[in-house]
Amino acid sequence: MTSDPPVSPLPALDPRRCALLVIDVQVDFVAPHGFCANAGADVTAMPQAIAAMQRNLHVARSVGMPICFVRLETSAETDSPAMLRHLDRQGRSGGAALCRVGTHGADYWGVSPSPGEHEIVKTRYDAFLETALDAWLRRQGAQVVVICGVSTDCCVDSTARAAFLRDYDVIVLADACAAGSAADHDAALAALGRHAALISDSANFAHCLTAYEENVDV
Repeated sequence: MTSDPPVSPLPALDPRRCALLVIDVQVDFVAPHGFCANAGADVTAMPQAIAAMQRNLHVARSVGMPICFVRLETSAETDSPAMLRHLDRQGRSGGAALCRVGTHGADYWGVSPSPGEHEIVKTRYDAFLETALDAWLRRQGAQVVVICGVSTDCCVDSTARAAFLRDYDVIVLADACAAGSAADHDAALAALGRHAALISDSANFAHCLTAYEENVDV
């Protein structure tokens, strides 16, 4: 279980100026039979986070907010030499087999895109690196990037910082993210909150979007 740090209320959110990013919710990362679980990682926080992601997706879809699913796909041709060396030094050389192209481990788990929703395939932690994510966000007119997914301390962290460095306002939904331990989750959120993102949660996200729609309707 995670123990999320205090979250902040959100400013008014115009869904036409926001985009929701769903990061790496794939079998190998979050499923009880996935690579990480089989390697001994603690995935007990994942179901609760995925339930929150499902609520966020429902709300975002209901107001027409652009949604992008980001997924990792790896292959021998795209493996990072630096990552392979890093894993070797840690005694985790098999880690390169995560989310191999065409395998069940790369499939979505618990959430998946609806027809017409955008997908970005990445080969590194950062969803912006050597992908078309920035171009897609700018085509949507997005100024605010709302992030959920896994893991808080790795790909969520890298993507949130990359968005901030590209001058997007960044919101991370704490209860809709998870990591291999509560300590890693909380530390990542604390650092992001200091340096790059507003840390909030799914209830605040839903409230802001509902309130915006009600004001527009009036």
